[in-house]
Amino acid sequence: MNEKYGIIEIGSNNTKTHIYENSKVIYDKTTTIEFKKNYKSNGSIIDEDLEKLYKEIGKALEYTENIHIYGCSIFRNISDTELEQIRDTLKDKFNLTIEVVSQEDEANLTAMGCYQSINYDGPLCIFIGGGGSIELIFVKNKEVFGHKFYNFGVVDITSKYPELKEDIPKVTFDEVTEYVDSLIGDLEYKATAIILSGGDHLYWFNNALYEMDDNTLYISDRQKYMIKTEKIDIYDHDMMTSSLDNIRDRSDNPTWFDGSRAMRIIANLITHKIGANIVIPTNINMEDGLKLKIECIK
Repeated sequence: MNEKYGIIEIGSNNTKTHIYENSKVIYDKTTTIEFKKNYKSNGSIIDEDLEKLYKEIGKALEYTENIHIYGCSIFRNISDTELEQIRDTLKDKFNLTIEVVSQEDEANLTAMGCYQSINYDGPLCIFIGGGGSIELIFVKNKEVFGHKFYNFGVVDITSKYPELKEDIPKVTFDEVTEYVDSLIGDLEYKATAIILSGGDHLYWFNNALYEMDDNTLYISDRQKYMIKTEKIDIYDHDMMTSSLDNIRDRSDNPTWFDGSRAMRIIANLITHKIGANIVIPTNINMEDGLKLKIECIK
């Protein structure tokens, strides 16, 4: 039986589209659509961003009509009226709808995609980084023992420090870290390692040409690499004095890197706060948990 379906995960800054056939990915696309940034400037979702979204939905429909659309952070904040207007348009144009996912469900689904298939008995922190929110899920032996949710994300940091998006910023690593620290506060949970998820963290390290080591904590096709904290500290300080434009030039999505420095500073600070000595960068996101959920239902 040929099972084909698609998942579109709409974040505050990036929209991820995957098409699956018999559980295998046959289409993989991440598109930068700056919903939160433009919402903050205009007070509503702008038509240009919606048109970009509709274009991605149209591409997905070339593969299958069985498309599941999920809205994250920014869609939790818009008015009911605006959300219904978007739902009406999706129904009229594509005969599809959108499900808005709570912060807790988004975090748990993403975390599930990280820990469900690994065997490791030490405490792990699953860092879920987004444009409009940050979630931390702490697990041990596939059991959640703690969590922390924050209503700020990369877009909020780059709004305060827009020069982080420039080739070489004048603002310092320590200055931005101090501000992020004021937003995070105390963290009572500790973990041996931190798994970076919620976005394509591998995309950053690969395009920045930062070397990663093989993951020796456990075996996972989706979590092949690790970086020791002392090495990642060198990388994260280096990124503030190295050319971001050079990194953009090596990529196929230059706008994606607008939030890259902010994301790394947030993740670096949390890594130290929880005492993790190993960082595991991945491209696992909510969709990985959704995939498990959808295929379980089937």
